[in-house]
Amino acid sequence: MPLWVQLRCGLEPRTLAALTVVLIAASVFAAYHFWTGRPQTVRAPVRELPAAVAAPTAAAMPTVAAVPTGVPAGVRPSGVVVVDVAGKVRRPGIQRLPSGSRVVDALNAAGGSRPGTDTTGLNRARVLTDGEQIVVGATASPPGAGAAGNAGSPAGSGNPGGPGGSGSPSGPISLNAATVDQLDTLPGVGPVLAQHIIDYRTRHGGFRSVDELRQVNGIGNRRFTDLRPLVQP
Repeated sequence: MPLWVQLRCGLEPRTLAALTVVLIAASVFAAYHFWTGRPQTVRAPVRELPAAVAAPTAAAMPTVAAVPTGVPAGVRPSGVVVVDVAGKVRRPGIQRLPSGSRVVDALNAAGGSRPGTDTTGLNRARVLTDGEQIVVGATASPPGAGAAGNAGSPAGSGNPGGPGGSGSPSGPISLNAATVDQLDTLPGVGPVLAQHIIDYRTRHGGFRSVDELRQVNGIGNRRFTDLRPLVQP
């Protein structure tokens, strides 16, 4: 600096040099802040659109099993029949078999009949119905046996309940143990009425007396009078 400035301000060279360094540092600091604080271009944010709701594909839609015609709403066929195999079999009791199974399949599931058991009166080819009972080894006379047995007996000694004794079994049939085929041998009882008797027995846990036959669908007073002496609980 000129000498006159130094003399006027009364500054020594060392002090003046320090002041100059401070001024330069302040200028650099101010220039840095000015540069960093300058306005800058800011890019507008990209607006995110909501993802489109994808239509459900055929693979994602739940599969509804087809219900056969005639099946009530809310009821699905299980494909299984439950039967009670009783009598002279190796493993008597409840058996669960596929729908469409026959009596022979139920016998095999129960271990088969015991040695020496007579199964001639059992229709092993019959298709099973859910809830029925199969009794193995119960004796039942074939149709016409009653008439043959009464042919040589005195008049009036035939079965009082049968129509002339023709086609009636030789002894009382147990309502709680008879099969459809055995009940079918009774006079006036066909396969449909025999199944009604089985259904009533299943629903009510068996017959406690012969008089309960009156409550079976299809048995009126006249038919009950004919059947009463031919059956027992």
